[in-house]
Amino acid sequence: MMGWMALLSQLSGATPDHIWKVSLVFLRVGAAMALLPAFGEQTLSARVRLVAALAFTAIVAPAVFDSLPGAGSGDLRSAAIEVVVGLALGLGLRLSVLAMQIAGMIAAQAMSLSQLTADTGPEPMPAVSQFLIVAILALAVGLGLHVRLAEFLVLSFQIVPSGSPIDSAVFAEWSLRETGRIFALAFVLAAPFQVASLLYNLALGFISRAMPQLMVTMIGAPVLAIGGFALLALASPVLLAVWLKAFETSLAAPFQVAP
Repeated sequence: MMGWMALLSQLSGATPDHIWKVSLVFLRVGAAMALLPAFGEQTLSARVRLVAALAFTAIVAPAVFDSLPGAGSGDLRSAAIEVVVGLALGLGLRLSVLAMQIAGMIAAQAMSLSQLTADTGPEPMPAVSQFLIVAILALAVGLGLHVRLAEFLVLSFQIVPSGSPIDSAVFAEWSLRETGRIFALAFVLAAPFQVASLLYNLALGFISRAMPQLMVTMIGAPVLAIGGFALLALASPVLLAVWLKAFETSLAAPFQVAP
């Protein structure tokens, strides 16, 4: 461990302490970058994500430099802890994106459009989910996501100091509660589509009973799709505002769940 730091110290002119501290920051930031919204998307190339990780490391490292342990404490255990903490941080924010993805899937099922362009992305995803995810990522980036992520990563070193592992009991409780909150958020976001679909299908059922000779399927399917798109256009601003509030809560309090 000390051999490569000595080599880098000779090549760069920096002290082993500087190299070790920057390495710890890079390990946490790089691991988080694999899951962070926008900057960790699979559609981005590995080179772009690597450059983003280096850029965030250059921003975060000076802010937390004094609180990091020196090169004397350098071992593989400390490096592994930073990777695990970084992945946990990225997972916490990625769950917020998954909430909108799940909401889009539920809405697409209600609109009978769950298979439209389902295989165009790295993962099978309905067009409604793809639209909503692109919308929330564009909204977050437009509102300064890069600045908030830098603050988030700096804050993480205060909540989980470098070299200190996350308490397994606390992490397990946080994971369960956060997963439940994400699913609850997804159902809340998709509720307008579920209610509209239920009312519409009830109306079709009454019409079918009243007029058995009318082929309600030929009329109902196009109207359901058109009405779903109209509802999506009307509800999108509200859905984005609700999601943004939940996402900002996750950014402000890592490893904590709002009541």
